Parts: sequence; structure tokens; C-alpha cells
Amino acid sequence: MADNASLLARREQAVPRGVASSTAVFADRADNAELWDVEGRRFVDFAGGIAVLNTGHRHPKVMAAVQAQLERFTHTAFQVCPYESYVALAEKLNAAAPFSGPAKTLLLTTGAEATENAVKVARAATGRSAVIAFTGGFHGRTLLASAMTGKTTPYKRRFGPMPGEVFHAPFPAGLNGNTVERTLEAIQYLFAADVEPERVAAFIVEPVQGEGGFHVAPPAFLEALRALADQHGILLIADEVQAGFARTGKMFGIENSGVEPDLVCVAKSLAGGFPLAGLIGRAPLMDALDPGGLGGTYGGSPIGCAAALAVLEVIEEDGLCARAAAIGQRMRTRVEGFAAAGLPVANIRGLGAMFGFDVTNAAGETDGALAKAVTVAALERGLILLSCGTKGETIRVLVPLTASDELIDEGLDLVEQALATVAGKVMA
Repeated sequence: MADNASLLARREQAVPRGVASSTAVFADRADNAELWDVEGRRFVDFAGGIAVLNTGHRHPKVMAAVQAQLERFTHTAFQVCPYESYVALAEKLNAAAPFSGPAKTLLLTTGAEATENAVKVARAATGRSAVIAFTGGFHGRTLLASAMTGKTTPYKRRFGPMPGEVFHAPFPAGLNGNTVERTLEAIQYLFAADVEPERVAAFIVEPVQGEGGFHVAPPAFLEALRALADQHGILLIADEVQAGFARTGKMFGIENSGVEPDLVCVAKSLAGGFPLAGLIGRAPLMDALDPGGLGGTYGGSPIGCAAALAVLEVIEEDGLCARAAAIGQRMRTRVEGFAAAGLPVANIRGLGAMFGFDVTNAAGETDGALAKAVTVAALERGLILLSCGTKGETIRVLVPLTASDELIDEGLDLVEQALATVAGKVMA
């Protein structure tokens, strides 16, 4: 079998440089929250495939459901020959929807498809065209999704012009002066200077920002957005692609605020590692489009639907919402201890097991280069760890919710060692 170095050389020759990889570790096999590379080295996985593996690598129930489906059929296209698993999954998601009243669900393949279709539904249902998103938000890599994403590099740089009628207001992360009050003032400025509220179809917001730095949307902010939406006939889209499916201690992140959205974008951990996404919405909104206006060749893959039905069973049977809350508290306690011991940690935050913190330099400033150095030092010790944030300054933890306390503690020990190594180099 090839080693990491030879595979990396082949990758560089065969794959565009625009497709970045956080590590040069080539996976060979994985189980729950552990991964082994092609050279046989074991890693603790704190990345979870970027929030895709809340139920872990190869959960037995998910694998059994997929194997059973493989024995029956792999594809028909739901628009040609529908199948029960699509309907059953839609029923389950409708029942779990974080809003009152009847719901309907469209199944898709990627998170970007979910956010784009949310805008399509919002425009059709309201007869309006504009969308307001927020700085630091990430909504996908397709062109409209990139336009809604609140970060230029690398998601918009050299890809313009972006689709029109997408506007941004500051996200109230509580850092750099971005308060709820400032955000609400900025929205009023948009209404006064750029787009009248009667032309706005939707607000789109992540209840916890993913790529933007694991910043939690304050409940007061979401409540104000809901009030503005109701006042002006605007829809509220919750992008739950990264925060959904028990990660925050609730099935959906927005449930922590008590605010009800109109449309909910889902993907990532929905199907335990298989490509599947969806849009859950209030039934009258979802029915605003004519037949044929929604869909996709692979949308709602029967393999993905089988996996997702098993994932929802695992979340309920294993109590993963409560488990996420316990994991989050365990991580917070340890990282607060790192900060108390003088390690370069600041701005500890998150909901449940969607947990992050910033890495700081000798001057106490957040530092993206040092956060990257922490992930490199962690990898050298056998831990897959990711950074994020508008400047890459944040360490984010997305360990599978099925990981044992012992494995989580092992990973946190490696985080501590990595921080100490980087701190030593900075202070030297």
C-alpha cells in the first residue's frame, strides 16, 4: 500500500490546488472516533469529517441499514420512481422541525443545495428577491451560497461578480464591538440605504457559526430577527448544516434560543457520513413552487435515506443530545484549566459539543498562524484537529458524540500538549 508521501505527490499532480486538505494524512480505515492512516498510524478524530460524524465513523446501526438498502436498489431518482425511505425520512424530519405547525421536507445532496433551495422557496413564497446574511457566516461554495457567505477569502476571491441582491450585516459575536444593538442598527441602515424591507425575502443565519468561528448567535439577536421578519413579512432561514442533529445539545441549534424559524437547512451529520441534505419548512411555504421547481437527480439518495433513518434512531436511543451537553461541559472545564495554567487560550465558547476557543500570541491577540501551528502540533501527536474563524484564529472541536470519555480525555491531553508546544516556541 502507498504511503502518505507518495499519495500526496500523486494528489498534487491529479487534484486542483483549489481543493485544500487540512492534513497530509491519507485515511485507510476508521471506527467511531478513531482513524488509521495508510501507514497504520492511529489518530483520535476531533474533526468528525467537519461535523458529519456526530454518530461516529461506521456506526453499526447505520452500516447495517446501508447494507440492507444496497441489497435492494441504489438509485431510481425520486422524481422517476419514488421510494418509501424518502417519505419516511421526510416524516421524521417534519416531526422534529423546530417550529410549530405542519412541515414538509425536500431532500437533496449537499449543504449548499439546501441553502440555495431555501432562497428559492423564500423567493417563490414571498414574491421578493433580496436576502440578508451575516458576516462570518458560511453557507456553501456554489455561487449563490458563496455570495451569502460572509467571508471573501477563499470563498469569493476571484469568483465575481457575485449574484445580486445579497446583503450582509455584522454578526453579533460579542468581539470587536459586534453587539446585538450594532447588528440591528446595521440592518436598519440596509433598509434605509440599500434594500427596502418589502423587497427582502429572507434572513439567513447560522444559530452557531461554523467556519466563521463557532460564535453562538445570542438569543436576543435571534428574537429580534424573528420580530423584524414578522414585522416586514420576511422569512427566517436557520442554516443548521453544521449545528444540527444533536451537536449543540438540541436536535437543532436554534432550539437553544426558543426562536422558531420558517425554513431549516440540514446536511452533514444527517446521514452519518453518506451524502444527504435537506430543507425543512413550513408546509405552505414549501408548497409555493410548481411541480418540477424542486429536486435533483441524486437528491434524497436511497442509500442516504436509509443511513439517515438509522442516524435519527441512534440520536434518540443513545441520548446524544444529552451526551453532547456532557461532552461540551467536559471540554469547557479542561480548556478553562488550560487558560488558568497560562496556555494561549481565549474566548472559550460554544453550545454543547460544538465547542471552540481562540489561540493568542504573546501580546494577547488572537492569531490565526498560531492556531494553525496548534493543529499541526496536535497532528504530530496523533490528533486530528481543525481551526476556523474569519482569520483562522479559532480551534474547533467536532468529536463524534459517540466517543467515550476516555477517548475525549486522550484528545484533550493532546490539545494541551500542542498548546504548550506552541506557547513555548512563542515565548522562546
